[in-house]
Amino acid sequence: MPIADIQLPNQPPPPAPGDSPRGKGRGAGLNMAGRFERESQDAFDDGWGTLDTLPDLKTEVQEERARSIITRNASPDISFDRSVNPYRGCEHGCVYCFARPSHAYVGLSPGLDFETRLTVKPNAPELLERELGKPGYQPRSIAIGTNTDPYQPIERQHQVMRGILEVLSRCNHPVGIVTKSALILRDLDLLAPMAERGLVKVALSVTTLDRKLARTLEPRAATPGRRLDALRGLSDAGIPTAVMVAPVIPALTDAEMERILEAGQEAGASAAGYILLRLPIEVSPLFRDWLLRHRPDSYRHVMNLIRSMRGGKDYDAQWNKRMRGEGPYAEQLAKRFSLASKRLGLNRRRQPLRTDLFSPPRSGGVQLALF
Repeated sequence: MPIADIQLPNQPPPPAPGDSPRGKGRGAGLNMAGRFERESQDAFDDGWGTLDTLPDLKTEVQEERARSIITRNASPDISFDRSVNPYRGCEHGCVYCFARPSHAYVGLSPGLDFETRLTVKPNAPELLERELGKPGYQPRSIAIGTNTDPYQPIERQHQVMRGILEVLSRCNHPVGIVTKSALILRDLDLLAPMAERGLVKVALSVTTLDRKLARTLEPRAATPGRRLDALRGLSDAGIPTAVMVAPVIPALTDAEMERILEAGQEAGASAAGYILLRLPIEVSPLFRDWLLRHRPDSYRHVMNLIRSMRGGKDYDAQWNKRMRGEGPYAEQLAKRFSLASKRLGLNRRRQPLRTDLFSPPRSGGVQLALF
């Protein structure tokens, strides 16, 4: 669909630019009710300035004794069939995060609740060991960080991800990690030996190299420079790394694709990937609100380009389309990525992680064999 043919609805006057109305370091400016709630509340400015006096939202963390930890999927457009999520919600506060709607399933808002009301699964390592030890378990690479970041700030205190890595290392089980955090360097003592055995790959997601833009898009994630430093540290330790240009935001970050790939390659990345901005369900109003607060002059241009790649909608969830989009602009992005990757020598060889070394655990409540 031609970009010029797409008509956007009338929008309210743009809010004043700046941080989220509920405090610095927050990405979302809304906290609307989830789609499964019977009632919802809307903030309303009555002219007395009460909206300006609301207290900053503080991060709340609660523990959940999970019953299982390995999540299975059969999606044909992703490279893994199982994943682990140590946390629910993510303090990084990336306003575009496609995982935000998952908070609606537990009666919380995909908006500010997603980044301020977090759940930690302290028994995740124990559960993982139990599930890996089940009779008939067949090892395949486990993906971590595909939903919420396993190295978000609360990992410093709770160290659930480190416990998971300790289990995987003992069992010689392969794992692929995606993160935006330099905290991953803390676990080099586990990751480097696993890499020597062909058991781990790590991808760092870099949305933009512009620190100012990154601060508003993903306020509590590591700065772009720190992520590149993490890539360098991992690569120097012999860990296979990739740089992810994700998400690509049309008319906002797409012009940086080649520079991000170059910076990642210079930091030691041997592989790369990209994902087009995804705006499922509640993420769309959150992102549009962010645009009105931070880039009001670009609002119509950004949304027109997004809709030109999503069949005239904010989002198209069809497999094999949701990650890349379609249409001339999407094809141009794909071509640019392909040419830059080839020029930089990225993605030349993809070495699969090893599964032949897997050794099932014999502890953690797993029933021992009789003979």
